[in-house]
Amino acid sequence: MNRSIITGQRLAAVFLFGCVLFNYPVIALFNKPGEIADIPLLYFFLFGAWALLIVLMAWVIERRRE
Repeated sequence: MNRSIITGQRLAAVFLFGCVLFNYPVIALFNKPGEIADIPLLYFFLFGAWALLIVLMAWVIERRRE
């Protein structure tokens, strides 16, 4: 398969993973009183998931052919 097709499919999978992470049932799990390092749990999850998606997209784009 062509490298750009595989990369596009992987980016689509990362997008769908992001849709699942930012959907209501998952966000509701973290919408509870509590803090991690003085950051509310919901904010910690949102920014952590956002950073995870950025890292995954960079990894997919920069991955070299093996």
